[in-house]
Amino acid sequence: MAVSLTEAAATHVSQFLNNRGAGTGVRLGVKTSGCSGMAYILEFVDQLAEDDKVFESHGVNVIVDEKSLLYIDGTELDFVKEGLNEGFVFNNPNVNGECGCGESFSV
Repeated sequence: MAVSLTEAAATHVSQFLNNRGAGTGVRLGVKTSGCSGMAYILEFVDQLAEDDKVFESHGVNVIVDEKSLLYIDGTELDFVKEGLNEGFVFNNPNVNGECGCGESFSV
């Protein structure tokens, strides 16, 4: 079981953590939301919870709670720039459907 970052995503997260001045890493998780059932959560972590799993990727800690790991195991988080747009892209091998707007997914 693992969750990873591309080098581009790790660089972007590291810059945010450095600018923030604190943080253990970044949390990747899921919540019930949207028209397809689930949406991703991405937030900074200052303190680990008891059920957190920590994966190191390109020098950045990726923190995932046990419940979310069932849905995002094997996911690679990338950071892409396309023209004027930039953002994180979740490459999740478990997804079997997404809503039309791309905000939610189903497993």
